[in-house]
Amino acid sequence: MVFVVVVLGIVILSWVLRSPKMKGKRGEAKIHNLLLDLPDEYYVFKDVILKSGNRTIQIDHIVVSKYAIFTIETKNYRGEIFGNDNSLYWTQLIVTDVTYRRKWYKTYTYVTKNKFYNPVKQSMAHAYAIKNMVKEWPYLPIVPIVVFTDMADISKIESQYCVISEEALYDTIINYRTIYLSDIDVLNLVERINVYDYREVISDREHVKNVKWAKNETDKKLASGICPRCGAQLVLRKGKYGSFWGCSNYPKCRFTTH
Repeated sequence: MVFVVVVLGIVILSWVLRSPKMKGKRGEAKIHNLLLDLPDEYYVFKDVILKSGNRTIQIDHIVVSKYAIFTIETKNYRGEIFGNDNSLYWTQLIVTDVTYRRKWYKTYTYVTKNKFYNPVKQSMAHAYAIKNMVKEWPYLPIVPIVVFTDMADISKIESQYCVISEEALYDTIINYRTIYLSDIDVLNLVERINVYDYREVISDREHVKNVKWAKNETDKKLASGICPRCGAQLVLRKGKYGSFWGCSNYPKCRFTTH
């Protein structure tokens, strides 16, 4: 009986450790440790939840400095990643060579495809939420960053935004050197984020519920040809990567979808 319980415990622990949530947490922890190497003038926030209208937004990391504010979305994925700015979903492609159980000298290729929500759109929503908090400093750069851990091949991604590997994160942040804020301004922003962070009062379950509700509302508007960001009509446009739906209120509103 003890042996069965131990084996069952190992199986459950192995399943938990391989779950997408735990993989994501490990990736966030890895990036967090990297961000702690930034100089003392940079303030690092981890796992922040902000309210944006009727929904909540979870941001893996926020870095505040007198040069810019950086919002960081972490993706702890492996394999090749395909996507562009206009795609609603990106694709993860994992190619594995597997050996036959009884014929060790033979292998076959096993291909796995997974889709996930476009992280650029995700990071832009994060930057938009932050921008609404810092209206007193209209020229302060808000830099949305999507960072993939080093297990991913991001060479196939086509984006005009900051989609980088973890090894490029530190230099990307440090390369912003134009000063926009005083030391007092930075401390005020740090305090503001502390005040607006709902992490202590909103559970993961409530946040997921809010995300699902927001997605349903967005899907309803898209089905009706309405921009979910500003309420204007969507129009069909042609771009570098083919046709896509864009907001008729462009350039004031830059929402796009396929």
